[in-house]
Amino acid sequence: MARLLTGLSLGYFLVMLDTTIVTVALPSMSASLAEQQWISNGYTLTFAAFLLTAGAWSDRFGARRVFFAGLLSFGALSLLSSLAFSPTALIALRALLGVAGALLVPSSLSLIASAYPVPAARAKAMGVWAAVSGTGLVAGPLLGGVLTQAFGWRAIFLVNVPVALIASVLCRSAPATPPKPGRVDWVGQLLTVVALSTLTYALVESVFWVLWVSLAAAGVFVASQRRPDAMLPVSLLSRNLLAGAIVNFGLSGVLFVLSLYFQQSRGYSPSSTGLAFLPLTIPTAFNPIFTGRLVARIGSRVPAISGFLLMASGAFLQAFFPASSVVALALLGFGVSLAIPALLTAVVGSAPRELAGIAGGALNASRQSGAVVGVAVLGALLNATTTTTALATAGALLLVGALLFPGS
Repeated sequence: MARLLTGLSLGYFLVMLDTTIVTVALPSMSASLAEQQWISNGYTLTFAAFLLTAGAWSDRFGARRVFFAGLLSFGALSLLSSLAFSPTALIALRALLGVAGALLVPSSLSLIASAYPVPAARAKAMGVWAAVSGTGLVAGPLLGGVLTQAFGWRAIFLVNVPVALIASVLCRSAPATPPKPGRVDWVGQLLTVVALSTLTYALVESVFWVLWVSLAAAGVFVASQRRPDAMLPVSLLSRNLLAGAIVNFGLSGVLFVLSLYFQQSRGYSPSSTGLAFLPLTIPTAFNPIFTGRLVARIGSRVPAISGFLLMASGAFLQAFFPASSVVALALLGFGVSLAIPALLTAVVGSAPRELAGIAGGALNASRQSGAVVGVAVLGALLNATTTTTALATAGALLLVGALLFPGS
């Protein structure tokens, strides 16, 4: 069981590693600020857009099959990304990597839900899952900085290949979960892609009339999900999903802003920037295990709200007292490693087992949508105002997240 849990956790590790390892390498690429945002968002956008479908596929075709499809695709596309010859080609490959990453997350959560049917054991397993994947946050900025400085940015994509191979070996014993009859909601998927892509384009390129297209697609999507065979059953909608969007808005947006701030304002090298992020990333490698045990004892509400408050405090501290980066980033790291495992347990644990895949997909779609908006909005604020304004905006929204979370 431990072998399987490690392999499943490495699947999400790949997703997190590819998010953070790119952040530090962005300034070293021959790309404009808008292209850098799309290199970051190209991955996050498709990851968010396809998570709901990936969750539905996990339930429909079997979690094991979907997990391995995502794992093998992720390794192959990472290899191709290292050979990209232009920013446009890299953006396209990053978009495909996002689809592969989307296949990994809800399927791994569904397999964990099947392997650990007892709620307390499931909460602890999800804590381990989050901790192992959280090491991607630790390894990403540091490894990305070292590889970029020593070998160039192309080297950052090659590290995914051996990790994917190791995970595939560890997960050979994954059970073949029974498929659930039903059809894929292609209309819902198309509407999700349109809503997210137009939202990101409007924010990155400052073409704000496109926001109306995004809002219209989102409205039609919500209306279409009231059908009995909808991709996202109405029963799974809750304030937890909005809270998930806010936590990733803060995390991804702050990472993007600070990566540029450290290198362009403080003059840090890529490797020094990776080291500067360690106070944020190290807690994500061990604190989720503690969070999983805490949630198993007292529920998700207190850990989640505490996480939001710590993240908000870290964002405000970095905004108004830049010299206190170590403390500010540590607050962010402990906060996110409290909030995310608690959110996962609240959403997946409250869903029927046959809907575990789509429940995990819904939460992670919400989280990654928040990441897309966070990079776009805070990037736009950074371009138009100051670092202080961008970080303070993130802190204010994280306080709203603490108020929204209903827990379980």
